Amino acid sequence: MSRRITLRWAAALVAAGSIGMVAASPTQAGPAAGTDRATTAVAPASDPGSYYAAAEGKTGAALKSALHTIISSQSTVSYDQVWTALKNTDQDPANSANVIELYTGKSIAKTRNGGNTGDWNREHVWAKSHGDFGTSTGPGTDLHHLRPEDVTVNSIRGNKDFDNGGAAVSGATGNYTDADSFEPRNAVKGDVARMILYMAVRYDGGDGYADLEPNDRVGNGSLPAIGRLSVLKQWSLQDPPDTFEQRRNEVIFSTYQHNRNPFIDHPEWVESIW
Repeated sequence: MSRRITLRWAAALVAAGSIGMVAASPTQAGPAAGTDRATTAVAPASDPGSYYAAAEGKTGAALKSALHTIISSQSTVSYDQVWTALKNTDQDPANSANVIELYTGKSIAKTRNGGNTGDWNREHVWAKSHGDFGTSTGPGTDLHHLRPEDVTVNSIRGNKDFDNGGAAVSGATGNYTDADSFEPRNAVKGDVARMILYMAVRYDGGDGYADLEPNDRVGNGSLPAIGRLSVLKQWSLQDPPDTFEQRRNEVIFSTYQHNRNPFIDHPEWVESIW
């Protein structure tokens, strides 16, 4: 069954539930805290009009280059503005007063943003020390890889690379970690992979920022790299884009940055490039 959408339809979706600064109410409830999904099916591509016209028919390096050009045309937000944006992009479909934390999957009040235990803060999925871009406008504030997360769990993840295995993370069912890697719960494995691969395409070293690239190792430290690529590719297949992730992509496009994560719209492009 086709799930193709047009820009006009997607814009209507975003506008349908707007309240105040919130551009949309989600169309489908996300997974409850502590629940996961796992599948090997690849979600059908959505079709945002002519946005990807310049990438059509390309593969490999040519596709990556074309996508870089397309998604580099964007607006930016400040690090302070990220707080407001995340309250919109990650709104709980079942409770418009809450956001969903990425790793825990818990619903928490939007007003609980901050730096204290029990609060949620701004998780850089591409750890900001991997390329040393900090919180400067650009990769440090790019909403496509910034997500709400519990302060303590965010600290446990730290700047670790992504891989399978490790000990269970306290307070975040389904997540695992060891000395040099972090494994998110099944329900967001694909989300994490597609955020990492977006960053690798968007930031290629040509606009004053580090050239970000995935590799197949862990322990990358401050290098502008994150692994493991082979695991991220598998996660993208295992966990295809769902309605929550697609809505998030649309809200970032229509309301904030005006660019898209191509691997949410076309998950098959992961294999085409890597």
